[in-house]
Amino acid sequence: MKVTAFKKIRVAVSLSFFLLTLSLFLDYRNILPPSIYAKVLFLQFIPSFIKFISVIGIGAAGFIVILLFTLFSGRVYCSSICPLGTFQDIVSFLSRKLKKKKRKREFLRYEKEKKWWRYSFLALAVVPFLGGTIFFINLLDPYSSFGKISSHLFRPLLIIANNLIAFLFEKMNMYLVYPFEFKGVEIFSFSLALIIFLVVVYLSFTKGRLYCNTVCPVGTLLGFVSKFAFVKIAIDEKKCKSCGICERVCKSNCIDKINKTVDFDRCVSCFNCFDVCPTDGMKFEYGFFSSPKNDKVKIEATPSCELNEHDEKVLYSKRNFLFNTFVYAVGLTGITLSQVKITPKTKSKVAVFRKNPVTPPGSKSRTNFTQNCTACHLCVSVCPTQVLQPAYLEYGLLGMFQPRMDFQTGFCNFECKLCGDVCPTSAISPISLAEKKLKQLGKAKFVKDNCIVNTENTDCGACSEHCPTKAVNMVPYKNKLVIPEVKEEFCIGCGACEFACPTKPYKAIYVEGNPKHLTAKINKEKKIEQKVDYKEEFPF
Repeated sequence: MKVTAFKKIRVAVSLSFFLLTLSLFLDYRNILPPSIYAKVLFLQFIPSFIKFISVIGIGAAGFIVILLFTLFSGRVYCSSICPLGTFQDIVSFLSRKLKKKKRKREFLRYEKEKKWWRYSFLALAVVPFLGGTIFFINLLDPYSSFGKISSHLFRPLLIIANNLIAFLFEKMNMYLVYPFEFKGVEIFSFSLALIIFLVVVYLSFTKGRLYCNTVCPVGTLLGFVSKFAFVKIAIDEKKCKSCGICERVCKSNCIDKINKTVDFDRCVSCFNCFDVCPTDGMKFEYGFFSSPKNDKVKIEATPSCELNEHDEKVLYSKRNFLFNTFVYAVGLTGITLSQVKITPKTKSKVAVFRKNPVTPPGSKSRTNFTQNCTACHLCVSVCPTQVLQPAYLEYGLLGMFQPRMDFQTGFCNFECKLCGDVCPTSAISPISLAEKKLKQLGKAKFVKDNCIVNTENTDCGACSEHCPTKAVNMVPYKNKLVIPEVKEEFCIGCGACEFACPTKPYKAIYVEGNPKHLTAKINKEKKIEQKVDYKEEFPF
């Protein structure tokens, strides 16, 4: 039975989801509209499930759709929707190309199910989640893993390539491409992304979809559900000659040519076996609770079933994917948004320790954020000021890699709310721009002993100048100097003051996070406008 059309549809769908999802993480110019994110990520299983628990509604029911598809025809999510699954297929495709000259001895073979490993990883994700922590789901969720790889490996490479092209074009007086201010990657998140990348690549290159059928908790869960699927792939014993071609192209290692069985709970419905079988020996079985045959009668392969030259061509005629070997490199630009010109002569001495990290606007509270964030780092990728960075121990050991506001790197743009618009879970809820401008993430704290106005008797005012709500004002000090004063009721905790402060290594002003977000008051105080003599040559 030839179902080449099914395979072509599956390839087209998987490529579409893969490229669309990848583009969300690589869109460092924020070209894509925020509305497209929810549509693309609607069917991602774990984010949809987490969101459904917090916000019950049709917009969060993508995982239910996946379960229904699985009950009908098996692990469709793994074969067509999961971006990490498609990435594994790309690596496997390259592996087959490289092994082409070695012929059938080096191709995939049937392997028994590693139940202990599968259900151990599933329990590692589920049991702590029931206990109130999402940490292990953050590490094992395939979508989040793909997000980490894209954000911390692929995205920096793309930005560096862009900046290199921009530099070369500039030398030729061409300005078609302009550089992007890139502030680097967080070393711990990069290390985790690199480890996940290497593990997935190695397993995919040598064992096909072994990662999906051993490590991935979503694959194990959907595999269990697929046992009760209405449509299953099976072997037609009358037509099968036990040639083993299907077994060698089965990326899930679930086809046993000797016993003529298909372990369907590991099958990802890729239809490779249908595409290459020379005797139409693959078939569909219909009906719930149908199962492969149980009698294990060994059938020896006949010489007539050896691969001939035509079969080899059929075997190797697979979809033509391109995958570039990743080489990590990262550079920092010397441009800063604040353009602070003041350089302190002495180092600040009073250490600053933030008791509560600052969570993104729309996250409501630290508890809500850490319980619902899967650390996919999509918000980190789209943040235009790059203030969102993965946490190390700011949220504690179980909150590692979840994003936090890092005001050493950037600040929260007063006119931006992208993180809430793109978040696939309820960790960061979408809010209006007007609401965001009054959402108090934290409160600014002034450390007088670190301020250069006090320590060096010099003018500054960078913090007040960059405060969008004028919660930081300059008040008279000594020797006709002015010094910052914070009015916490107007502060929204955007971190512009902390980012602009020139003191090192400790800031003279910093934002202490609110464990639960509050609402700031509107500053109705009139701004003092400087009179400008427009007759002067440079009135600014």
